[in-house]
Amino acid sequence: MRQLFELGCTYSGEELSLNKILGQLQDAGNVTTLASYLTTLNESRLLCGLHKYANDNARKYNSIPKLMVYNTGLLSALSGTTFEKAFTTPKLWGRWVESAVGAYLLNEADRLDYKVNYWRERDDEVDFIIEYNRQCIAIEVKSGRRTTNKGLSIFHDKFKPVNSLVVGSGGIPIEEFLTWDIENLFSRP
Repeated sequence: MRQLFELGCTYSGEELSLNKILGQLQDAGNVTTLASYLTTLNESRLLCGLHKYANDNARKYNSIPKLMVYNTGLLSALSGTTFEKAFTTPKLWGRWVESAVGAYLLNEADRLDYKVNYWRERDDEVDFIIEYNRQCIAIEVKSGRRTTNKGLSIFHDKFKPVNSLVVGSGGIPIEEFLTWDIENLFSRP
């Protein structure tokens, strides 16, 4: 479980199959054991594997989990890198920013009894989908110069979320978003 926790913290913000994780860990057991460990880490509010957003539960629960920390201090402590290095490495910084937004959403969703997922179809993706009362909100996180993402519009056309937001570059400033009450996202235009 410790190895999964450490690996999961360093891969926060990335989709990583349990089979792939199994290949990276020593004496990990099997996929069922890893899934059980991930459930325990989630119940402990340390690390979770977000499910893919889908209309049917079979696709949702059999999806590749997107690992996400509940506290970004865990990510930075186990990353083996400095803030300066992360900040100047665009791909790494993107995962750190996405993990910060994800940690906020996970903790708020836990408090409000919402569900947090991600969505992907081939190369199109949306970082976070918040579900409540059969409604959803799509949130895409951007931390660099590239601010476009066709995944958000494809998701919007397919699932008709109550709201679609870009957080970060080209959208709502991250600092502002992290002060919002998640409940209000279901009523914001």
